[in-house]
Amino acid sequence: MSKAKKSKQKKTAKPIVVATLKGKIDITRSGMGYVIVDNNAIDIMVKPMDMGNALHGDTVRVKITRENGRTGKKEGKVVEVVERRQTEFIGHIQLSDKFAFFVPDTDKPMPDIFIPLQFLNGAKNKDRVSAKLVKWDKDDKKPVGEVTAVMSPEDENDAAMKELLAQAGFPLFFPQDVLEAAEALPVVLDEAEIAKRRDCRDIKTFTIDPVDAKDFDDALSIRKLPSGLYEIGVHIADVSYYVLPDTDLDAEAYKRATSVYLPDRVNPMLPEKISNELCSLRPNEDKFTFSAIFQINDEAQVKQYWLGRTVIHSDKRYAYEDVQTIIDTQEGENVEDILLLHSLAQKLRQARFKKGAINFSSQEVRFTLDENGKPIGITVKESKPSHQLIEEFMLLANKTVAENISKIQINKQPLPFPYRIHDQPDPEKLTPFVQYAKKYGHGFDASSPEKISASFNQLLEDAKGKPEQHVLEQLGIRTMAKAVYSTQNIGHYGLAFDFYCHFTSPIRRYPDVLVHRVLQTVLDNKPVVDKKMEEKCKHSSDRERAAMECERASNKYKQVEFMLDYVGDTFEGVVSGVSSFGFWVETLAHKCEGLVSIVGLSEFDDFRHIESDYSLVGKRSGRTFKMGDKVFIKVIAANLDKRQLDYEWVQVP
Repeated sequence: MSKAKKSKQKKTAKPIVVATLKGKIDITRSGMGYVIVDNNAIDIMVKPMDMGNALHGDTVRVKITRENGRTGKKEGKVVEVVERRQTEFIGHIQLSDKFAFFVPDTDKPMPDIFIPLQFLNGAKNKDRVSAKLVKWDKDDKKPVGEVTAVMSPEDENDAAMKELLAQAGFPLFFPQDVLEAAEALPVVLDEAEIAKRRDCRDIKTFTIDPVDAKDFDDALSIRKLPSGLYEIGVHIADVSYYVLPDTDLDAEAYKRATSVYLPDRVNPMLPEKISNELCSLRPNEDKFTFSAIFQINDEAQVKQYWLGRTVIHSDKRYAYEDVQTIIDTQEGENVEDILLLHSLAQKLRQARFKKGAINFSSQEVRFTLDENGKPIGITVKESKPSHQLIEEFMLLANKTVAENISKIQINKQPLPFPYRIHDQPDPEKLTPFVQYAKKYGHGFDASSPEKISASFNQLLEDAKGKPEQHVLEQLGIRTMAKAVYSTQNIGHYGLAFDFYCHFTSPIRRYPDVLVHRVLQTVLDNKPVVDKKMEEKCKHSSDRERAAMECERASNKYKQVEFMLDYVGDTFEGVVSGVSSFGFWVETLAHKCEGLVSIVGLSEFDDFRHIESDYSLVGKRSGRTFKMGDKVFIKVIAANLDKRQLDYEWVQVP
């Protein structure tokens, strides 16, 4: 063979491999895209002509086309859309004789969607509709879609909530095959399956939930044992019995990963047939459950526990308000059982705080809505002993399941499991908080994680009822890491648990379904290693974060809608945040937050931002506005499109 031929063979033997990276694409209003890749310090820039058929928020594969060796900046081209973040949109129809287009309501650049006339579903020209993207191949210039619903002008509220859900990537409707799969599930419990389970139907059992709840996914049972111990059963809807792996139902539940709770609706993870019927632990019905059953003494010490599948019969459904009345008056149906559960829950709670759990108080804003979804009132709900009763037993079940699984090893490796983890506070955020707390006379020991949690609890106790309570709680929460799902267990700092997971809400959280499945394989002595568990954890954490942002945006929308009727009115409020361009005020009466712009303050003084003191200070007058201050404001504007309230500081109301 000649040298030339040998040389030629060498060259063709090595194909050129172009590496691609996977990440999420963030598209700016200008049309420029940036692909965010895990563990990549610098995002990859993608120009509009290199975007392919990617849309904002999609998970994509990008090929690097240019790289600056000095700065590390990279440019790339999208070569594949791995997963769509959003497939449903709100917008308007443009209709002609032969074709129709859907024009999405979005500030992110995206093409109009071609709608074949047979997929208009009754929509007319200029109608506001929801539409679904059904096809957009790589080489197609236009995506193809279909109209899923036509909205009437009076449905503005409905359209706004659906738009928030769609933008967050949550499907507005269940696919037909998923609904059919749910409808095909049997309503009558299978006798052969009952025979395999621990039968708890003759034990007194009840549910305690919000007054407007429809899906009851947890129940408590109680009885006294001959030994003198109490048997407390925490019974959780057995969703994993109905939703099997690798089915259409499972794929849809995983995609959503969580139910989303908006002021006027729930966007559920599972079809209503499952969430509100088959798996809802309704009174006077036999139901399949997954249970943690504890033997507990008078001091709330667990002496023994059992985990496994059960069948229960709920005797009564309570609202939190009913149980609170029984606790307060010590009268009512099942009073002895409820007072005992209350007493045990409070002892569990005290033991938790003694071990280092952090006692941030929680408030929930609830809207009273008229028949069109318009807010006509706002109430603030705080955590009461009736809520704590349920919370403590759910925490106990979650902790016990996680501890149980943590002991299992396969080939000397921990069994992959979706732990719920919470890291220690961020030192960078903690330092300014400690300095700020000292200004109010609150000492803080940050020398160890244990000392930090003890200091937090002491501070929160000392500040209770004082003007700085709200601001210190708000700032304290900001120092905290976010809880996430992970197979790498580091414990849950905020709860002071070494092992923790989510076991108690499988109707509304996908990780709980995963926990049930893993637990059952362990109970069967056939533990299964799921190599994709960390990926599932990350997806669930991402979807949880998207749901929280969506819920926050919907609450803000309702706040703005509520305050539209009060433009021009004056209210007392508390400064809830400070920046270089103004300060935020939350009204005391309604908990509605708006911005007092520094532009409006300029007529009084020239204010500068003191970051370390969370305040604005007037250069001439020395007048300060700092977090926690009470002030009077006038509502000057309420913008629904921007979900924004503008306030004006009022010196004398």
